[in-house]
Parts: sequence; structure tokens; C-alpha cells
Amino acid sequence: MVEKTLPGGFWPQILAPFQQLGSKLHEWLAPASEASSLDDAYEIAIELPGVAEDDIEVLIENDVLTVRGEKRSHSEEKGDTWYFSERQYGAFARSFRLPADADENAITADLKDGVLTVRIGKQQIEDRSGRKKIAIAKG
Repeated sequence: MVEKTLPGGFWPQILAPFQQLGSKLHEWLAPASEASSLDDAYEIAIELPGVAEDDIEVLIENDVLTVRGEKRSHSEEKGDTWYFSERQYGAFARSFRLPADADENAITADLKDGVLTVRIGKQQIEDRSGRKKIAIAKG
């Protein structure tokens, strides 16, 4: 018996919607953020309501800034005839590729009112886009 598959293979086609769903789910679960460029620095603000400072890690590796952590919250309410308990747990991570003029030695992070603000200083970089003639020494 010979199995026939659709062009490109049957399984990649049937799995495509699930891959797209996984990508959308990651975007939905990742904390909201905004990035801006100032005269002397870049700023990234990430919404992390209910996340403790000890549960957040800010890393830089290979020109990529990564913020990751874990949200752990629990609320409990009791009444005479009712009881309600809600828990929220989950890991998160956001990564940002830094521009060439980002100064990895001038990065600060501040958590206030559930918003983590990461500030990355700018450094001067050489302009390598111009043309320069090199003189040949006479020997």
C-alpha cells in the first residue's frame, strides 16, 4: 500500500494552525511592553503587576536583553456560606535585541507600581559608512 501526501507533506500542513496558535498564545501570555529611544538612552517598560522583585531576572547576552521571571499570586476570600480562592502562577520571558550603540555597561532596572523600567545608555560608535583613502608610505 502506497501512502499519498499533499505537496509539502500532510503533517506540516495540518500542524500549521497549531503552530500559529502557539505563537499567538505566547504573545498573549508575554507581559506588555513598550520601548523608546531618548537622546542619551533607550528605555524599555514592561508591565509586571503582582510580580515580586525577587522573582524577576534581567540578563544581557549576545546583544539581547532578556527579562524573565515568575508570577506567583494567591488571593483567598471567606464568608459565612462561601469560600473563594484564586491562584495565578506562571513563568514569562521577553527578549529585546539591542541596537549597535547600546552600552551594555550602562544598564539600570527599576521596579515601581508593577512596571519594570530598564534603561540602557547609548555610546558613541564610529561611523564606518564613509569612504576613506589610506596613504601608502614610501619606503
